[in-house]
Amino acid sequence: MRILVFGMTENPGGVESFLVNYYRHIDRNKIQWDFLCNSHNPVAYEDELISLGGRCFHISARSADRQKYRQELDSVFKEHAKEWSAIWVNVCSLANIDYLKVAKEYGIEKRIIHSHNSQNMDNWLRGLLHKWNKRQIGKIATDFWACSEDAAKWFYSGETLKKAVVIHNAIDVERMRFDEEKRKAIRTKYGWKDKYIIGNVGRLHFQKNQSFALDIFVEYLKKNKNVLLVLVGQGEDERMLKEKVDKLGIADRVFFAGLQSDIQAWLSCFDLFLFPSKFEGLSIVALEAQANGLTTISSKKVIPAEVKMNDNFYFMDLEAGAEAWSKQIEEISGYERAEYSEVKKRFAEKGYDIDTETGKLETLLMG
Repeated sequence: MRILVFGMTENPGGVESFLVNYYRHIDRNKIQWDFLCNSHNPVAYEDELISLGGRCFHISARSADRQKYRQELDSVFKEHAKEWSAIWVNVCSLANIDYLKVAKEYGIEKRIIHSHNSQNMDNWLRGLLHKWNKRQIGKIATDFWACSEDAAKWFYSGETLKKAVVIHNAIDVERMRFDEEKRKAIRTKYGWKDKYIIGNVGRLHFQKNQSFALDIFVEYLKKNKNVLLVLVGQGEDERMLKEKVDKLGIADRVFFAGLQSDIQAWLSCFDLFLFPSKFEGLSIVALEAQANGLTTISSKKVIPAEVKMNDNFYFMDLEAGAEAWSKQIEEISGYERAEYSEVKKRFAEKGYDIDTETGKLETLLMG
């Protein structure tokens, strides 16, 4: 059977990582995925998706040309809808549910909506569209999934919330384990051999709160001069963040790494993972950092408690302020990475190891 999957974009972010993690591990002799992409540029991991047997169907973004978008969307379904047993839409907002509506029009019986966030990360208009479509989604989708309980509540209410199924954002723990050689390679390349490196990975966006990370870093610099902050990712806030770095006079202490394909290498390079997001569904990168064994500080009451796998994972209240976060870093800066054997065991026990979760997803997709 074949399933049409929406959720891959040009940016290798959390949703994209979630999808490719599972796609690498499903039994592709039983079930195969195709990908609907709202961009004519290659999406994240596209070469790998195709090599694994998937097909990528590119259409225009609705925001770029509404008429062309709808024509191309109809064209894809008109030609291929009969090949798909289900459509699985992975999004952070219900602002656009056209893919599910068109799938229903073309007779695709299993229509899955999957929530990957817990708050509005878009403008007010898309927020209003989300609220409107939240009332309609029960008439259009047949299956209601979410990455966490909070993400389910953001998308669903009433009967749809009762039907919601939480799908763990399981990861390939082995693929993210600490790699000493990669650590040395990056540190040698950039001349960071003896630096204490605080890292963050994510879209440069107000949701991920890298601006607050800079405030924390400035406080920590008062206590430790041999420290560097590395931000991996791109996004709308990049210019603002670089301007703030210049204004704070720390341009020589902050490194913008841009988009990176080998996240394992960068996590291995770090000594501490700083993750002060304002809201999340259930963060893939917070799991990846722990699979790498990294000591991690994350936002309390923002990152779901079930994300914590390792003992060296700490929650801090955003309202505590930058100085308090800095003091927490100081207290735990000497902690060692978690042992891989213990990491692997905990991920499996809590249902976040891809090796143990793939079969469950297959059953739900084929159910």
